[in-house]
Amino acid sequence: MLISVGCFAGVNLMIKFLPNIPATELVLFRSIITLLISYVLLRRRKINPWGNDKKWLLIRGIAGTTALTIFFYTIQKMPLSAAVTIQYLSPFFTAFIAGFLLGEKTRWAQWGFFVLSFAGIVIVKGSSAQIPTDLLMLGVVSSIFSGLAYNAIRKLKDEAPLVVVMYFPLVATPVMIGFSLFHWTTPVGIEWLLLIAVGVLTQFAQVYMTKSYQTSEVNTVAPLKYIGVIFALTWDILLFDFVPNGTMFLGIAMVIGGVLLNLQYKARLAKQRTRKAT
Repeated sequence: MLISVGCFAGVNLMIKFLPNIPATELVLFRSIITLLISYVLLRRRKINPWGNDKKWLLIRGIAGTTALTIFFYTIQKMPLSAAVTIQYLSPFFTAFIAGFLLGEKTRWAQWGFFVLSFAGIVIVKGSSAQIPTDLLMLGVVSSIFSGLAYNAIRKLKDEAPLVVVMYFPLVATPVMIGFSLFHWTTPVGIEWLLLIAVGVLTQFAQVYMTKSYQTSEVNTVAPLKYIGVIFALTWDILLFDFVPNGTMFLGIAMVIGGVLLNLQYKARLAKQRTRKAT
């Protein structure tokens, strides 16, 4: 998970260094590279690349494409630490959507943790004029679509993980080609290298994240994801001359605190259910 977090942090940093490339084009380059790598690996392992549950595979692809495009846009337009922090609301939306799709009940304590995290987002927004309301709301929309994508993945528990990974670029590539035809900016110089690195690092990040979930309890490794905000804060301070004030640090702590409390609460509920079952 730490390798995954480091790779995702590198992707976010490179996106920040590509302010002139439209977000749709960033997703296109990332998708093409991921699609090629995934397809080659699937063929080598002799796995059917098209999967079985095409409905939920497509939903996963559409939701993931929407979430990532908006997320890349917010990274480009506001401080990196703020964009990353807002994205951390996705576990709550995952839980709420699961109530409709998977029949999982959201308990009152979880609503309380959500209020804590969302209050943190409001504090983050008020901490800097570089975080306008419209961008903050776009970040929340990205988190909602991320929650839908994660629920689609849970619906696809019988599919090969690599097939699930591949359906994101399978959907994103033709869609982003359409958008890029009208908003194309030709990369120059080092931008080509950064775009390729975004695709390669994303593949590594997804593979190692999947391995961490497969070999350990989710509640053990999931909190490590939030180390990503430390990377984001470091990049902002050292590279982009944005120094968060105490108010912003408080907001970030509230967001992450609410998410971690929710994870801990879910872990306790799972243990209770296990004890009752035995």
